[in-house]
Amino acid sequence: MAVTHLPTRNEIDPRHTWNDASVYTDPDAWAADLEALSAEVDRFAARQGSLSSGPKELLAALRERDKLSQRAEMVIVYAYMGQAVETTDQAATARVGRGMGVLGRLMGALSFVEPELLAIGREQLNAWLAAEPRLAVYDHYFDTLFRRQDHVRSPEVEEVMGLAADAFQGPSDVHSKLTDSDFQYAPAVDSAGNSYPVSPSSIDGLRSSADRTLRRSAWESYHDQHYAYRNTLAANLAASIKQNVLQMRVRRYPSTLAMALYGDNIPEEVFHNLIDTFSRHRGVWQRYWDVRRRALGVDKLYTYDIWAPLTNQPARVPYEQAVEWITAALAPLGEEYTHTLRRGCLEERWVDVYPNQGKTAGAFSAGCQGMHPFIVMSYDDSPLSMGTLAHELGHSMHSWFTWENQPHIYANYSLFAAEVASNFNQAMLRAYLLDQDIDRDLKIGVIEEAMANFHRYFLIMPTLAMFELEMHRRVERGEGLTADAMNDYLADLFAASYGDAAVLDRPRDGIRWATFGHLYADYYVFQYATGISGANALAQRVLSGGPAAAEAYLGFLKAGGSRYPLDALRDAGVDLATPAPVETAFGVLEDLIERLDALVN
Repeated sequence: MAVTHLPTRNEIDPRHTWNDASVYTDPDAWAADLEALSAEVDRFAARQGSLSSGPKELLAALRERDKLSQRAEMVIVYAYMGQAVETTDQAATARVGRGMGVLGRLMGALSFVEPELLAIGREQLNAWLAAEPRLAVYDHYFDTLFRRQDHVRSPEVEEVMGLAADAFQGPSDVHSKLTDSDFQYAPAVDSAGNSYPVSPSSIDGLRSSADRTLRRSAWESYHDQHYAYRNTLAANLAASIKQNVLQMRVRRYPSTLAMALYGDNIPEEVFHNLIDTFSRHRGVWQRYWDVRRRALGVDKLYTYDIWAPLTNQPARVPYEQAVEWITAALAPLGEEYTHTLRRGCLEERWVDVYPNQGKTAGAFSAGCQGMHPFIVMSYDDSPLSMGTLAHELGHSMHSWFTWENQPHIYANYSLFAAEVASNFNQAMLRAYLLDQDIDRDLKIGVIEEAMANFHRYFLIMPTLAMFELEMHRRVERGEGLTADAMNDYLADLFAASYGDAAVLDRPRDGIRWATFGHLYADYYVFQYATGISGANALAQRVLSGGPAAAEAYLGFLKAGGSRYPLDALRDAGVDLATPAPVETAFGVLEDLIERLDALVN
């Protein structure tokens, strides 16, 4: 919902900000820990060449490495969270730079470990596992390491790659600074001539306004600003892709896609199954455009109409009410899950709730073992924001269960698994609310939230995945990337999904790649679509399968990185190596469209 005033950070009630003091009491405490960590990084480097001394020396080194990694994660999370909630805060930006510098040195200092483990050999490590039972926890880690043995280079090369991590963060940082901090978006104007500030944290509310003039104005302001800097943004993304191609070649992978999936042991067929299934079902989206066009009473549906409310009195859901409904919806998972979630939202300040000037776009969950999970978002009392909160809490609860049940070596689960847990919460929430005796406007709002979620994860993200794959392939072939070529390719992809049912705004739809920082995490976006597929299948299973199905799902959350994600998900009850879950998700989507059509037309 549109706001006429974006508060400064100081105007936000501290109860609705993330609990930074639970991590470090103040920035000085953070700086002191950073300095201490920096000194310990140098001491760890002295272990180089010692891992082959025996199982006890190896165990001590791996434990020390894990402790250093955890401390580095705390340093980085604190710095990035502070910057995300106020991107114009120069001190926060400086902390990110300092933290990344130490992280780069740490990665360089740790780089000898895996080459030395490979030199020891799997047979010798198996013997040491038998001799030193405390090493057993690293068995899956060793399996993963030796599976990718051909792609681990010499200690010298690994050191350089570790030290390059900070520099390779540059394009992502530039994109964030340019679009979140430096861009000055033209105000949006409604049909009465009133002005509204446009920013990454306000655009969602503006484009969901009932005032079509305001929606169009906000859409044009936001995308025209990106389009004006299209050459800079294209060069920046091209630099990130070139870095990825460089790493592919250094590590001797056949393609960037193969490299991105290899670590999690995900076959490339998973990616292509998604794209092929999506491409076959574009007609489902064209059916939705028609339902929405008729409900809005417009002759032609434009992209800025996709988020328009379909009721005269859109439902309002205050933050505290959203927490209560989300908690009730997740009741099948048991008291430990629901009590932890509710306490995090209402007592422990996991969530930085409301928009403010300089706050980064979108929403995310962050954290590491040894702290609470934290969420950054811009809650606006809409069902859409309630769904976003449920989504990010899925990530946070995944983290919480992992951190409670796994050692640090497995405390970070894969992105592929992450998007299942987040979308699962949304699927459970909408199933719960649509089963309640709620009024028509709220029911429509719940379905609109579902459609917005599917639109983002099941149309935009597969579309961006196709875009991303093609841009990487062009660089792999030695071709150059230009803003015009990038815009044209993405516009063509959206045109295929719009068909004759919606109007393509070619320049502004084409530049949409520049509005997604996700593309700086290579081959991340397709995992949103596999995630929503697995999530809906698992939600149906939990709702119909009773305690055993719920326990199997909790087992997936607790597994963290201790298993390959496809294996952990199979045990939970879904196989994402097949097209079946994607087909199932399209079935859910079609059912939602039919429900919506019956309510609004």
